[in-house]
Amino acid sequence: MTHSAPRRARVRAPELTGKGGWLNTGDKQYTLADLRGRIVVLDFWKFTTMH
Repeated sequence: MTHSAPRRARVRAPELTGKGGWLNTGDKQYTLADLRGRIVVLDFWKFTTMH
């Protein structure tokens, strides 16, 4: 008997928008449809100073 992994519900991701925009894309603004089927690495970071 083989056991398959339970099916997960598909969740739609929101479009990636915000103040910073896209970096290192040649000023192209991508949508999720543009990225579908591709491997995408997202790096979220925040710069703060310690006082």
